[in-house]
Amino acid sequence: MRPWYKNLDLPVLGAWMALVAVGLTAIYSVTHGPASEFLLLTVQKNFERQAMWFGISAFAMLVILLLPARWLFRLAVPAYIVGVGLLASAILFGHEVNGAKAWLYIGPIGLQPGELAKVGTIMLASRLLALNPAREGKWSFLLMVGGVVLLPAALLLLANDTGTALVFMSLVPVLLFWSGAVSLPIMSLMAAPIVAGYFSIVSLPIALLVGIAFPIAMYVFTRSSWLTVFAVGASLGVAIAAYVGLNKVLQPYQVERVIAFANPERPEFRQTVGFHVIQSKAAIGSGGFFGKGFTNGTQTQMAFIPEQSTDFVFTVIGEEFGFVGGMVVLGLFAFLLVRLAGLGTQAGFAFPRLFCAGVTGIFLVHILINIGMTVGLMPVIGIPLPLVSYGGTALLANTTMIAIALNLHARRDEFAVYTA
Repeated sequence: MRPWYKNLDLPVLGAWMALVAVGLTAIYSVTHGPASEFLLLTVQKNFERQAMWFGISAFAMLVILLLPARWLFRLAVPAYIVGVGLLASAILFGHEVNGAKAWLYIGPIGLQPGELAKVGTIMLASRLLALNPAREGKWSFLLMVGGVVLLPAALLLLANDTGTALVFMSLVPVLLFWSGAVSLPIMSLMAAPIVAGYFSIVSLPIALLVGIAFPIAMYVFTRSSWLTVFAVGASLGVAIAAYVGLNKVLQPYQVERVIAFANPERPEFRQTVGFHVIQSKAAIGSGGFFGKGFTNGTQTQMAFIPEQSTDFVFTVIGEEFGFVGGMVVLGLFAFLLVRLAGLGTQAGFAFPRLFCAGVTGIFLVHILINIGMTVGLMPVIGIPLPLVSYGGTALLANTTMIAIALNLHARRDEFAVYTA
């Protein structure tokens, strides 16, 4: 049996380091360039704090890589309990930021429980789906697994952190499909509400058309009356529910964000909830092919774009490094995702395979939503760009997930012995 370190996937490590370096470069630009004079003193320290968290994350990765595979398998339950406990504590004692109780302070250290809870949730869901009842497709057991994922999502909704809750919800179809527990038609049923909800925001007529076409397609391909009925609820029902939610359920500021996504340039939104998207699109478009140069972005350095080092960090990259810089970042993400998924497919056991699939799914959802909202294709819901956006807890959590995936792959030979 080869030593574990000889199986370590160095390309994944390289992609991780490159993306963190891109993030640090962008954060430095907006906190130490001309834009710094417009920032609060606390925000000006973002680069130093992110560099410190990079050191903490690198140390955490080293520790995780040194752990035996059996420890990671056994740590799934404690990690999940800690994550859920932190989420509950944030609701009770957390610090409110932008209307969401997303922060929990332990002394001078601020943590985002939603980021940390991702690690334990993927670990426990992967461990449960690796068991025989899940492989046999027992729905009672699969519903329990769904509950494991949806519990932290529910707590996040209670804390008014809708963006992070959506990320958790996306784990359910990814893990169930990758485990082989559900078929493609069931997977499409799970994805249909997302599509219907999206089009309900963009165009209600299109949403209704999708709501009618999807059940017809389901019946044509499956000939199942029950699946067709569920398809009606998952598409047409969701489209109608989304319309009702916008008008009767959501808070006014949430409704404004959603409506502004569809048309940010309406006069009443240009200087309020649509301002982020308009300025972001202008900055990225002005970057051209090669960009304006490091710390030379006009929109960026004049602080026209809010949250430049966090949610809208890709805007900095697009303006200062242009189309080329943006494509390099997207290429690094694509390489990382393909490589992580590949680590899972090389595993001979369900737990590492499912864990890698979960991490890949989490990263993909973050990337699609974050970059999508900077170019106006997604609503602004406050989701960071993995490894690039400022945020110590997010960097630590994302690094931890990558480290666990690397460990399970590198120690795949011993994993069979420890978890059989």
